[in-house]
Amino acid sequence: MAVGPTRKIESLRSIRVGSTQAPKIKAVSDAFSAYVSEPVVQGVAVPSGVPEQPVGFAEIVRGARNRAEAARMSGACDLGAGIEDGLIVLPELAGSIVNVGCAWLTDGERESFGLSSGFGYPPLCDEKALAQGEPIGALFDTLWRERVDAGADRASGPGEGNIGRLSGGVLTRAEYGRHAVLCALVRFVNPDLYPENPRGPLDEDWISR
Repeated sequence: MAVGPTRKIESLRSIRVGSTQAPKIKAVSDAFSAYVSEPVVQGVAVPSGVPEQPVGFAEIVRGARNRAEAARMSGACDLGAGIEDGLIVLPELAGSIVNVGCAWLTDGERESFGLSSGFGYPPLCDEKALAQGEPIGALFDTLWRERVDAGADRASGPGEGNIGRLSGGVLTRAEYGRHAVLCALVRFVNPDLYPENPRGPLDEDWISR
């Protein structure tokens, strides 16, 4: 089936990302590059307002939203973006645990969010992260050095990411985040198909608590 030409949203050229981590900034830059000519994307350090290891959709979405709103308010820009990853327990699948990322975008009037695909960490990482609240990224890097590559002396987060190591470099952290940003962008690309603000169908108490 043929699809129409890519719609441009040139009014959203200047974007601030609520993080200074290179993969998150690249995820936003790569996603917007499909719709904006030479987007100007800047990362800023802002608090997420959620635990260092988010667990559950409420914490993941709230962290992404807090980052986006703080980024937009940090200086002159057309839009703020926030990306937050966390763990989701799936009781329907015998308690399986997956990592899911959320991207939140806001221009002050319109807001939108999108989710990444999900992947499972090694069980030893899940157990400690849930029981002790430790960041799963650091737990994974330690396990990777112990079981796979003793010479991996740098953290994976600022580079290929945990998913990058697990996938053998096929899916990097930046590409993983880009998918979530693209899913969030559909409201801005198709404003005639969506209400101005998505808060209506969302439970404000659920997101803000």
